Amino acid sequence: MTPVRQDSPARGAAPFDLDTIGSGLAFAGSLPALASALAAGEGDGTGAAAVVQAPPGTGKTTLIPPLLANLSPDTRVVVTQPRRVAARSAARRLAALDGSTLGSRVGYAVRGERNAGHQTRVEFITPGILLRRLLADPGLDGVGAVVLDEVHERGLDTDLLIGMVAEVRALRGDLAVVAMSATLDAGRFAALLAGHDGGAPVPVVGCPSVLHHLETRWRPAPGPRLDGRGVARAFLDHLAATAADAHAQALAADGSTDALVFLPGAREVAHVASALRGRTGGTTDILELHGQAGAAEQDRAVSGRTPGGRPRIIVSTDLAESSLTVPGVRLVVDSGLTREPRRDAARGMSGLVTVSCSQASAVQRAGRAARQGPGTVVRCYSDQAFGAAPAHVTPEIATADLAGAALVLACWGSPRGDGLALPDPPPGPAMDEAMELLRELGAVDAGGHATAHGRLLAGIPADPRLARALLDGTPVAGALAAEVVAVVAGDHRAPGADLVRLLSRLRSDNGPEGRRWADEARRLREVARRAGERRGTGASGDTAALVGAVVALAYPDRVARRAPGDGPERYLLSSGTRAGLPAGSSLAGHEWLAVAEVARAEGRDAAGTGAVIRAAAPLGADAAESCAAHLLSEEVEAEVVQGKVAARRIRRLGAIVLASTPVRPSPEQGRAAVARLLMRDGLGSLEWSTAAAALRRRLALLRRELGKPWPDVSDEALLADPDAWLGPELEALGGGAAFGSVDLTDALRRLLPWPEAAALDQLAPEWLTVPSGSRIRVDYPEAGDLDARPVVAVKLQECFGLAETPRVAGGKVPVLFHLLSPARRPLAVTDDLPSFWSGPYAQVRAEMRGRYPRHPWPEDPWSAPATARTNRRR
Repeated sequence: MTPVRQDSPARGAAPFDLDTIGSGLAFAGSLPALASALAAGEGDGTGAAAVVQAPPGTGKTTLIPPLLANLSPDTRVVVTQPRRVAARSAARRLAALDGSTLGSRVGYAVRGERNAGHQTRVEFITPGILLRRLLADPGLDGVGAVVLDEVHERGLDTDLLIGMVAEVRALRGDLAVVAMSATLDAGRFAALLAGHDGGAPVPVVGCPSVLHHLETRWRPAPGPRLDGRGVARAFLDHLAATAADAHAQALAADGSTDALVFLPGAREVAHVASALRGRTGGTTDILELHGQAGAAEQDRAVSGRTPGGRPRIIVSTDLAESSLTVPGVRLVVDSGLTREPRRDAARGMSGLVTVSCSQASAVQRAGRAARQGPGTVVRCYSDQAFGAAPAHVTPEIATADLAGAALVLACWGSPRGDGLALPDPPPGPAMDEAMELLRELGAVDAGGHATAHGRLLAGIPADPRLARALLDGTPVAGALAAEVVAVVAGDHRAPGADLVRLLSRLRSDNGPEGRRWADEARRLREVARRAGERRGTGASGDTAALVGAVVALAYPDRVARRAPGDGPERYLLSSGTRAGLPAGSSLAGHEWLAVAEVARAEGRDAAGTGAVIRAAAPLGADAAESCAAHLLSEEVEAEVVQGKVAARRIRRLGAIVLASTPVRPSPEQGRAAVARLLMRDGLGSLEWSTAAAALRRRLALLRRELGKPWPDVSDEALLADPDAWLGPELEALGGGAAFGSVDLTDALRRLLPWPEAAALDQLAPEWLTVPSGSRIRVDYPEAGDLDARPVVAVKLQECFGLAETPRVAGGKVPVLFHLLSPARRPLAVTDDLPSFWSGPYAQVRAEMRGRYPRHPWPEDPWSAPATARTNRRR
């Protein structure tokens, strides 16, 4: 790629005038270094590629695309911007500096809107559009260069593009690739663009910061920023008051100052904007900037103040964090909050949650105030909260639902991202969940590769679930399917979680929200028309039921049934999650719902379940089973109830029980139920007779002292292979016998080794005969006790003359004697009877003879006759 002189158009393509375009932009001084780096890569055969590290406001987005267009005059330069408003704004600015009409030499393409043609040399697009173009044309014919802007934001689509474009570059030596980052991780992206072939990282080209002096003020609210329902209303009011006061002070010093206020979401933007309009009394233009705003409203917010125009306060989400330079801004008021995707695999929920923004994001936001002169940032939180925030933004791939990404990777030929140079690998559990969903949709085969249906779904600019609902719902609901998908895909708030009411409101809304929804619905209808032959002619039947059916096609795992006995507002989802409707919802009491959105929540909206339904529609029972047919199952479940096996035939829709009928269990089902009980509750769930428990303890001692071939009768060993010793008993229990009727003594005897078993009573006698003639039971230690010894508890008088302590286990273990008083209270514990008779006995005699005078206490225990009787009975 040889640099083209600006005054030497190649093959009729007029070059961009970089001197005019770059006038006053800091990155103009870095253009020669970038051009040299690209030329060096082309010259050594590795391909033209570089990473640009430059702070926001230096002009890299404005200058680098026309430079690349000049270096490759017969092809198009594609530039990704993570947000639609940034793509339109960047294209408009470059076209204005070039002196050309927007849509001619410079154009853009965003969802639902394209302003570009065959003559376009530089096209600004969103990452999602480039992903779909790559799937349709992996070689990117006609594209000479790709610029990936704002890679440091770690958006999921941009992360995928890094790996995919690196592969295209490896196959096409003439494709130039430039990744642009505003932070210090440029070296990481330089290594990724080199691919997996072990090549050296691509060059990194830098540019010094152009930030002016920035004053930082801390204005934390007296209360918390977040409460159980999200961003606290009191905090929003505090932020609005702070913004109004700070802007008034700035205007007093410099009447040209505009302000930029950062909030986490569109609802918070609307609240603060409304409060500011009340505080400023119409003397200031209050503009809203967020993804739901119309294109005209967004473009007005990011454009500079018109000459003689009123001061402005732009209330924005993080749309304006790094992709845009808003002219005139000298004041930033920051909430320090952002929205990030989160998935809860255990409950089958995913969505956006409000969290503290990273320190890097806070710095980016503050920098907006000092791009064109000295500025001020007012942070409505404490410096301690800033210090506790994460250093960098959380990569979206680590927290988001990966269904859409998994489908793109499968269509690209890299299932699960294997072999692709991604900044971070997708988390295994999240990818497993995504692949399972795609298999249920028929989008991937057993090997994880995309099917024809999967490629069809991938071509629809929507989440795979919604794409499925659009395709399968159109034959049933006609144009209503596109309307429902547009509602669910948009960030609209359903009143009382009722999607049917929301749809009705949007249909009659002539404002920006209603027009935006109508445009999206029309676009989706056209997508469905082009996608295939299965399309309906119009919706028929009850509208609410049809809305529910379309939602259920998208989210069969969220089909919900009212939980019996738990009140009209509590539901069980087919995924197993319990969720509640918001208080006062018009949906309460419906037997079935199709849930489009469910989120974690606390307080009354969750109805005590820990999760709240945010959007849903009524659903018929037949439609529930039809739309979630793959979740239907019927099986006999046997379990032990009150000491016997019982069984029921249960029909389920996922976790929802549709019917339950008592049946007689088969022997196999009964055995399985007993086995499950044993694994859950252990051997204690069986009824051990005294004889069986004693035999187990005797065997445990022999195993402990003598080892094999004596069996291991610990819990772990017996549960590992219950059939080896408990087979007939399992058959009996599985057939309906009561647990109390089964004797485990015979079961344990099956484990005895032969011929060694013949010596069991000699090695571990169950009874011991003492000098009085009594037979005393030997209490052996519990299985698993590594130190305890067998115990004989006997009255002291019955052991007179016993000169040697008995031993068991072939003489290895002495029996521990608990010598008892006539009242059977312990007097002494010993395993050395000769020593006891010669010593401690005298003390015991002196203490006990007065207390028990009717019993013998001879001075010489060696020669006295052992007895269990009193003196008189003797």
